[in-house]
Amino acid sequence: MRAAAGGRVGRRAVFGAALAASTAAARAQPAAATPWPSRPVRLVVPFPPGGSNDVVARPLAERLQARTGQPFVVENRPGAGGAIGAAQVAQAPADGHTLMVTSSSFATSAVSQRTPWDALSSFDAVALLARAPFFVMVHPDLPARNLPDLVRLARETPGGLDYGTSGAGGINHFVTEYFCLRAGVRMTPVPYRGTAPAVTDLVAGNIRVMITTVASASAAIREGRVRVIAATSPGGGLPPNVGDVPTAREQGLDYEASIWWGLLAPRGLPPEARAAIHAAANAALADPELARVYDAEGARPARGGPEEFPALLREELARWREVAQAAGIRAE
Repeated sequence: MRAAAGGRVGRRAVFGAALAASTAAARAQPAAATPWPSRPVRLVVPFPPGGSNDVVARPLAERLQARTGQPFVVENRPGAGGAIGAAQVAQAPADGHTLMVTSSSFATSAVSQRTPWDALSSFDAVALLARAPFFVMVHPDLPARNLPDLVRLARETPGGLDYGTSGAGGINHFVTEYFCLRAGVRMTPVPYRGTAPAVTDLVAGNIRVMITTVASASAAIREGRVRVIAATSPGGGLPPNVGDVPTAREQGLDYEASIWWGLLAPRGLPPEARAAIHAAANAALADPELARVYDAEGARPARGGPEEFPALLREELARWREVAQAAGIRAE
């Protein structure tokens, strides 16, 4: 009897040890990756409705929803030049179900504001969506028909030409100070609460110069109420009745800048989800109708490889830090 009991105890011990070992082994195995998306996706736009980020995000969301079968809900979270919406995204779970559509102002905010997030360590740059040039515009009464004319006028009256920005530390502020640095001139920034009032004052002649996008000044450009004298990069999308203008480099100035829009996720996105999001975004950007929507904003879809956007973001941050230091644009 004792031997039989001992045998039963021994068998229980062996079985228990085997069960524990198999359970431990199962826990040690990596969990099967959940296909992305497995539920609705929040697409955060850290700016008010109607802006360029919104225009890029909403048709993209429609195509991603049609492609994946999951809802893509665009949420506008404006404030502090995009920093507030970015903070919400940075704190979200890194599972691919919270994404952000943002633009070049994300990089300028990162170097001109004190934010609770870091542009590189708090986010994964997933996909570059679109790019567009800025355009150098002047009031029609200013005797500048081209970029050399503008540079000459600025040199003749250092600080005498006022230029408009969408706000201190905004993207217009940075690209114009970068222009001044490359041209060796000085102009005076006039900050506004947004791009629209700055364009209004350019049309009225209260400021003389502005560097902005087609989308920000399309009516004024079409109606000839401002004069466009240069593109800041190739690939322009001026209205057909205006025609193309030479780039800054084509006019002899070593200066190039463009606005970009991209898709960011909270840092730590699983590689499988990142690859799936990048592939879905690139497929959406291949839609000719989407290209027509972006073209109305003067932008062109950018269907790059998975490392293009991270590399671009690093380059932009380095450039705008240098500009901020040289031009005295300080963190707020």
